[in-house]
Amino acid sequence: MASPESTTGLVQSPLHDRHVALGAKTAEFAGWEMPLEYTGVIAEHTAVREAVGVFDVSHLGKVEVRGEGAYELVNSCLSNDLDKIEPGRAQYTLCCEEDTAGIVDDLIVYLFARDHLLLVPNAANTAEVQRRLEAVAPDTVTITDQHRSHAVLAVQGPRSGDLLEALGMPTEGRYMSVAEHTLEDGSPVTVCRSGYTGEKGYELIAPAASAGLLWDTLMSAGADLGVVPCGLGARDTLRLEMGYPLHGQDLTRQTTAVSSGLSWAVGWKKPAFWGRDALLAEKETGARTRLAGLRASGRGVPRPHMPVVDGDVVLGEVTSGTFSPTLRTGVALARVDAAVEDGAEVTVDVRGRPLAVTVTKPPFVETHTA
Repeated sequence: MASPESTTGLVQSPLHDRHVALGAKTAEFAGWEMPLEYTGVIAEHTAVREAVGVFDVSHLGKVEVRGEGAYELVNSCLSNDLDKIEPGRAQYTLCCEEDTAGIVDDLIVYLFARDHLLLVPNAANTAEVQRRLEAVAPDTVTITDQHRSHAVLAVQGPRSGDLLEALGMPTEGRYMSVAEHTLEDGSPVTVCRSGYTGEKGYELIAPAASAGLLWDTLMSAGADLGVVPCGLGARDTLRLEMGYPLHGQDLTRQTTAVSSGLSWAVGWKKPAFWGRDALLAEKETGARTRLAGLRASGRGVPRPHMPVVDGDVVLGEVTSGTFSPTLRTGVALARVDAAVEDGAEVTVDVRGRPLAVTVTKPPFVETHTA
């Protein structure tokens, strides 16, 4: 079962009928019609911070890499070093431009075995990541697009483990560990201890035909745990409170790992990966800009593309901004001059009105992923 297309030409999640039945407000995300919110962003955000929420993130890419040399192919192309992990683990990594090291995408690699890996890119960049790998893949490696054939559900929050335990799913793995489980209908589901909310959580990958069963089971078993269906609006506020970057806003092909605080996702000792020479050169000389956190001191919310200034001097601009439901104030990520230090008091131009902000190293709220 593949994801259908709506009358507007947007791809629909295999859970679209569930979202409609729940009265979800939907929006376009990289060519997909996905739930933005159900009862409201703040309520859904709070459920994840305090109990457990379930997100449909089936729009995320799924690219399977199999065959002799699959491990070597991925490790020689993407930035992070797969030698740091063992089978049964996942890793955050980057796909970079060869000449400039600009970030084509940030993604997760699931390592099942040396001849079996699964890449989860951002929805808008899946085809490009796959194209680049296919262009250099040996004949022994098969690269398969599973974008529509599989669903992804993110179960996030302090009670996420309790919910999965109630379903007999594996929950004991450490952060970024991967395990396999079988659903009631016999379908496989991949369970990864990961997420993009800053809370303890899991991401479940299952065949699209089994997505409805998985969703219904989670909702039923989680009723006594305070489970709430959550849309991508809450996912955005949750990730911003953590300072997690979003490709297309905070990360682009014009920014690099060094200038975005992502040097930890680079295997500096590897002999080869896309963008290696450019990144080594930038590491040596230093980046001209950096991705910084901003916390508002007054009333107002920083939004993308608003200038960050110090008096008459433009320091950069906001790349992502929102009202933090946890802190009850505005928070943002901004691309600023590398000389701007944490703790500096600067201003965001909110449509002609100055908003005082403090340059702050994220996360803005405490992380509970462990």
